[in-house]
Amino acid sequence: MRRATANAAATADALLAWLGTQARSGAAVAPSESDGHSEGTASAYDSAGGDGVADALTHDVPVTASAAGASTIATRPTERTEAECRAASMRLAHTDWLHHRLAIIGMAEQLAAFRRAAAGAGVIPWQLDLDRTEEDVFHLLAAPSTQPRTLSVAGARVLAGQLREAVGRRHERAVARVGTSQACPLDLHALVPVPDEMLRHGPDDPVALAWLWEHWGTTQPLRHVAEDVVANQEARRGSMLAAEQDAIHVTFWSADWTPWRALEAVAKHWQGLRFDARPTYGGS
Repeated sequence: MRRATANAAATADALLAWLGTQARSGAAVAPSESDGHSEGTASAYDSAGGDGVADALTHDVPVTASAAGASTIATRPTERTEAECRAASMRLAHTDWLHHRLAIIGMAEQLAAFRRAAAGAGVIPWQLDLDRTEEDVFHLLAAPSTQPRTLSVAGARVLAGQLREAVGRRHERAVARVGTSQACPLDLHALVPVPDEMLRHGPDDPVALAWLWEHWGTTQPLRHVAEDVVANQEARRGSMLAAEQDAIHVTFWSADWTPWRALEAVAKHWQGLRFDARPTYGGS
């Protein structure tokens, strides 16, 4: 039974990889984690601390995001609506992951309070329509194609069902971490929460993307979020901090844009702290 379950999950993962290579026509499909600088299996859980949470969940977000995007492939018309056109401009077809360094400086007591508030699971708990995902993936697999295929209609149904089950299990594990895990030291959803009404739209809905752009300045959770302990120590040893001040240095990758709107909102709320975000083009 365990082998059958593992084979189903492996088949679903292979199917997701194949879906990512298909033509996107007019649909705004969520990019997989293999795009950009995400190191293949990287996810929003890839945070510092080595507590094992990130390693245990590195495959969760890729499946969730890709499947949610796949739900738009088969049924969307070629002609985009105005809202979809606006959403497409907020997120590139192939995500450009930008590396950043963020320094947060302030009084030690307030900085400690911010550290507690900013820690979270590093994931957006979207509500996924798994029934639609399964049906749309089935239609994509079973649709007529100019390329030779050996997959039967019955096989397409089986694969779509396996994908649905794998996505559902992994999405449940990911969402269960929200509110309990503190693996991510800079969780935008913890600092600027996505409202429930937006979560119901799902990650590829133009309304949800517009909200993320307006309030975060980026349309996906941050990835590879890690506290730079060495930079923290160097700041304390150097002369860059005033008396009773401390600093937190964080590195992360953001999708397409610097999360400037989220940082702007956070800075207004934490007025005693100074936020200095700098993209580091070319990596680390």
